[in-house]
Amino acid sequence: MTGTCTPEWIALDWGTSNLRAFAMQGATVLERAESNAGMRKLEPAQFEPVLQDLIDPWLHEGLGALIACGMVGARQGWAEAPYRAVPCAPVAEGLTQITMQSGHRVHIVSGLSQTAPPDVMRGEETQIAGFLSLNPKWDGVLCMPGTHTKWVHLSAGEVVSFQTFMTGEIFALLSESSVLRHSVVPDTWDGSAFQDAVADSLSHPERMAAKLFALRAGDLLKLNDQGSARAALSGYLIGMEIAATRPYWLGQNLAILGMGAQAQAYQGALSAQGVPATMVDTERATLAGLTAVHRQLKACI
Repeated sequence: MTGTCTPEWIALDWGTSNLRAFAMQGATVLERAESNAGMRKLEPAQFEPVLQDLIDPWLHEGLGALIACGMVGARQGWAEAPYRAVPCAPVAEGLTQITMQSGHRVHIVSGLSQTAPPDVMRGEETQIAGFLSLNPKWDGVLCMPGTHTKWVHLSAGEVVSFQTFMTGEIFALLSESSVLRHSVVPDTWDGSAFQDAVADSLSHPERMAAKLFALRAGDLLKLNDQGSARAALSGYLIGMEIAATRPYWLGQNLAILGMGAQAQAYQGALSAQGVPATMVDTERATLAGLTAVHRQLKACI
């Protein structure tokens, strides 16, 4: 935190690993603060003191709402914000409210759910709302790379359907906990190896279990450049995901929420298939979504 200010309201992005707080004046960020006290590290009784400590310099008598999205609203979070079933608008007026001992009110945005196939999201719905706020009347598919990547069909301002892929988590498990950990070198990347693996995965997804072990065998036999294994592993996994999501992105407008290396990998894989995708800054979308919720809340008061 850089100093003190008197914000109109406070935006909170409270996920599994981190808490990010933004002192807001309308849609403008006055100051920001961050903590590594994510949901996984806290018991329900710890959320309020953690938040109080982080934003204490911003609290004042005329402060408006504190609006939070993310895993803070999970069953294991501060207070469970019930899921809303799709198809629906990404965010709605019904928020879960907590009154702090200071008297300030925290409003938690609900996640979204789907029954066929079963799926849930929490936090991404706010990013989607922000994306639509920044891109009015946009219809298409939004790819949201992460530990659990989501593909979201948007139409007429609503989330029509979505599907989650554990690609990021599988990559972490294979590269850190499997036999491949001996061959996958951190902080290395070979763009050609990545694209070759994506193409191989798209053409022959049934061979992937064998292809993955071949990364280890090729390393042991000194047939492969060890620095290419990480990119190839990513390419095999993302290629399988892109093949599975073809019914989503084929013939659709496509945008990718993210600007980092993972998002760029998805964009590169899709581009090689002749599918252009616009990239969108995640923090900007999150703040735009929380600002949209704040406007809705003010309109109801």
